[in-house]
Amino acid sequence: MNLACLLERSEYRILKGSAEREIEKLVNNSNEVTPGCMFICIVGAKFDGHTCAASAARDGAVAVVVEDGRLSDEKIAEIPDTCTVVSVPDTRYAMALIAAAWYEYPAEKIPVIGITGTKGKTTTTYMVRSILENAGYKVGLIGTIETIIGKTHVPSKNTTPESTLVQKYLHEMVEAGCTCAVMEVSSQALMMHRTAGIMFEIGVFTNLSPDHIGEGEHKDFAEYLEMKSRLFKQCRIAVANADDAHTKEILAGCICPVETYGITTPDADIRAVNIEHIHRPGYLGVTFDVVGKASFPVELDIPGLFSIYNALTAISICRHFDIPVSAVKKALKAAFVKGRIEMIKVSDEFTLMIDYAHNAMALESLLSTLRDYHPNRIVCLFGCGGNRSKDRRFEMGEVSGRMADFTIITSDNPRFEEPEDIIADIVTGIKRTDGKYITIINRKEAIAYAIDHGQPGDIIVLAGKGHEDYQEIRGVKYPMDERVLIKEILDERALR
Repeated sequence: MNLACLLERSEYRILKGSAEREIEKLVNNSNEVTPGCMFICIVGAKFDGHTCAASAARDGAVAVVVEDGRLSDEKIAEIPDTCTVVSVPDTRYAMALIAAAWYEYPAEKIPVIGITGTKGKTTTTYMVRSILENAGYKVGLIGTIETIIGKTHVPSKNTTPESTLVQKYLHEMVEAGCTCAVMEVSSQALMMHRTAGIMFEIGVFTNLSPDHIGEGEHKDFAEYLEMKSRLFKQCRIAVANADDAHTKEILAGCICPVETYGITTPDADIRAVNIEHIHRPGYLGVTFDVVGKASFPVELDIPGLFSIYNALTAISICRHFDIPVSAVKKALKAAFVKGRIEMIKVSDEFTLMIDYAHNAMALESLLSTLRDYHPNRIVCLFGCGGNRSKDRRFEMGEVSGRMADFTIITSDNPRFEEPEDIIADIVTGIKRTDGKYITIINRKEAIAYAIDHGQPGDIIVLAGKGHEDYQEIRGVKYPMDERVLIKEILDERALR
């Protein structure tokens, strides 16, 4: 593609060479430079691509994109005259616009729904996909667990991929005949401009609580909130949770129409009333009535208030696609997300579930929801990841000690730490409470203990791993799927 065409929506200056040349490939990794490519210099947490500008040109890049002021005149002079040097205010932002041009602006060919918030993004995207596909749409999905393009499922490394990959996926969705796309939009993605250049048909806010704050993430809660709010400056319709305390701040500066949903806010456009919790051995669910700009009963085979919020979000979005109520109800009843309150049948006497809750906030929300079902006991099994904040371990230990009746502390992804050290930190947190606990390092043995000691009416939660099917130890990801572990445990018990 012609370089000038790739830059048509970017603010730029040509420092050397000409914009009238052909580009064979977009690259932002110096190890992937090939003759005829454009090399975009990205400043990362540990490496600055500008240090490779000259070498990329010598290796065949015919254009390099640099950030204003990052390279001195001397460094620019080192870049061979065979290469065009383009200077932009922000290379990440420019990369997103260039990628959109490279893939011929796929987000302008199908409606794209972007969902942001601390919790609920993943479940809501799957609910939306389920509803729309029940109504005959072909829906692409980009999210924490996977990207779905037609029948192709690609495991995810990030909630929202790099901008070049986002545009590639959207392009492939268009090529595959998708008529809509729904994606999770993380605060990190908004901060790093991964979705720049996309005008979302609908931008969605679920909720906001302190998270992703610390080294390598957001410096404070104010920045976290501000990044989330960016989505609502690039959408045609905003849908927001009226019950969340931060909604007004998130929507500040939003100039598009806003629609709301909620449970406690009386003037929300869509509300849930007549909520009932359904509990029987091996099953937790909830029913409610939708009122406001839509009116019909809903039954969910997943429990809790947060499931109701997720369903309200999905209903609010799908109202804009003229879908029959019957299709909405059917899709919500069948909605399933791997590792999100995923119930596994192991007994007729107690309930066991897998959930991705991997920080104190998510764990507290989950345990609080389960308490609404009046279980005999809540048994909470979890560990914490290595090479992450120790505060998370103390906090999760304290939450489980306070809100569960019994805690089984085990290993998660220890990474480059010793599992025993991580568990000791969790114990420090749980000792701030009167909570009863046991430590079992091996996760399979811990799950077996939970199953073997389950009592009638218990709800057992395996928290933290969710959809993950591996355990990361010393830089290696070993296969470990809790569903497989449970099956192995039950098979072993059956042979006794």
